Amino acid sequence: MRTRGTIALWAIAALQAIVAIFFSVCFLLDAVGLEPEFLIWQSHEYQQTVLAIGLNLGVALGWIALRTSLQRARLAEEKMRRCTTEFSMVMSRHFTDWRLTPAERDVAVFLVKGLSTRDIADLRGTSEGTIKAQTNAIYRKAAVTGRTQLLSTFIEDLMDDALMTVALGNDMNNLSTKLSEAA
Repeated sequence: MRTRGTIALWAIAALQAIVAIFFSVCFLLDAVGLEPEFLIWQSHEYQQTVLAIGLNLGVALGWIALRTSLQRARLAEEKMRRCTTEFSMVMSRHFTDWRLTPAERDVAVFLVKGLSTRDIADLRGTSEGTIKAQTNAIYRKAAVTGRTQLLSTFIEDLMDDALMTVALGNDMNNLSTKLSEAA
């Protein structure tokens, strides 16, 4: 089901297409020196008026679409920044609870990012054996069996926080409604 706004946008887009075709045909006919019958002087003014309206609506629509796109991009960036910050806080909280050493914290971050043991060793300037030992210590302290469970620990925590925020918001709305009804 289409809304009136969607239908209006399609109508403006169709008018824009007609305007583009009209101007293209006129240009080509002028280029070859032909004067088409549909360009008689009396109707030409009306045609140009409709064409000007179509062009101006297209420009306005373009600006609206651009502004909307930029707002959506800004909102997406803000949400991504909040997610990244929240994820980092959850990881840091767990690292503290698990009493990870600074080296283990670094390795754990690289594990969550999906780097291989070899890549982590290269980045940290240590041997793969050292990274494997640190990885095992991380898994033991976190009470998980592997990288997937480690990552899911953080994701579950984020989801629990998000669900708690939604529940608190709903509780506050219900309380507000009850207070309004009581008054």
